[in-house]
Amino acid sequence: MDDSDLKSVEEIRLFLESTAPIRFKGANRLSKYNWIEETLKRLKYYSLTKKDKGIVRRYIMRMTGFSRAQVSRLIKKNLMYDEIKPEFNGRRGFQVVYTNLDKELLAETDNAHSRLSGPATNHILERQYYIYGDKRFERLKDISPAHIYNIRQSHTYKTHSNTIARTKSVCVPIGIRRKPEPNGIPGYLRVDTVHQGEQGKKQGIYHINLVDEVTQWEIITCVEAISEDFLSIALETAIDSFPFKILNFHSDNGSEFINKTVADILNRLLIKQTKSRANRTNDNALVESKNGSVVRKHMGYWYIDQKYADDVNTFYSQYLNHYLNFHRPCGFATITIDDCGKRKRKYEVYQTPYEKLKSIKDASKYLKSGLNFNILDNIAMKHSDNEFAKMMQEAKDTLFANILDENWLKYYKGGK
Repeated sequence: MDDSDLKSVEEIRLFLESTAPIRFKGANRLSKYNWIEETLKRLKYYSLTKKDKGIVRRYIMRMTGFSRAQVSRLIKKNLMYDEIKPEFNGRRGFQVVYTNLDKELLAETDNAHSRLSGPATNHILERQYYIYGDKRFERLKDISPAHIYNIRQSHTYKTHSNTIARTKSVCVPIGIRRKPEPNGIPGYLRVDTVHQGEQGKKQGIYHINLVDEVTQWEIITCVEAISEDFLSIALETAIDSFPFKILNFHSDNGSEFINKTVADILNRLLIKQTKSRANRTNDNALVESKNGSVVRKHMGYWYIDQKYADDVNTFYSQYLNHYLNFHRPCGFATITIDDCGKRKRKYEVYQTPYEKLKSIKDASKYLKSGLNFNILDNIAMKHSDNEFAKMMQEAKDTLFANILDENWLKYYKGGK
């Protein structure tokens, strides 16, 4: 910019007033600094009055776009050093200790050992130098385990590393990952566990819920804890309680059922084991719905100490299981598929699990050896639905009066 015609402060004042709505912008910082130096010298800034100095400052601010504080600093610098020069103060950084060759060497080591943890890799680097005398590891021998992880994030390391991969899925060779297809035949169980609360660090009892997919015949058993010692006996007893032959055992992928102990039991009983598929929430939906509508409805959410597992199990075997299968109706869905392929469920048929079992074609051939419908009819007709429901409720009241403390018992009676 050529502003040599402006030789006095008065001309500059008139210029500022005439160009009030106009904003100027300098080309770059160095050119702005040079222009400020020339302007200060031409107008003899340091010999001006305070008022005139203010006009010159406003003029510099208008032409450069600098703030008032910036202009003041630059004028002060010009006064002290008789020039204004840009300062290029580089950032202070850490000294580079590990070179690209060191990063490549670390990648080579990780590739050979499939990328171990930082401390383990650090020990290998020390051994390479001190024990095997490899001079290439002179700097890496002193690296900290934490800094190994930092280097692994560098571009040089990543371009030479071949151990970066997605986490491998856990493949447990127990059970088949698929949804069972009973095709109207009883004996296809859906299994799940329900935890009965905790108190501080004390764990409550566990309920094991087994439901037949076709008949909704349900057996619930209770154990102190989910471990091999308790599960092996409980599962065998529960499976033996079904009146028909068990063909399939389906659960989610929890370790309480996907283990060698359960697999050995099912293999000995010639029962096929399957497990839920990934991202298929409906695979075990039947038993999960029973967890809420049956187990939680009757047993609640309150804490029950593990020492009462046998008492609860006795209540299940003598009352609740009998009530569920012979006296409590279940809804059986009629599934239709519309023109768009959407499945719709209508619950129009309600039967007890025993009624559903008898309604199956040639149902007697699915019963266990030594059992027939005459025996089961006598069990079912011994008490009416209301009579046995009242007996079950009385037994449940007695159970809770013995196993619940005063606080939880108050909640139980209030809920009734």
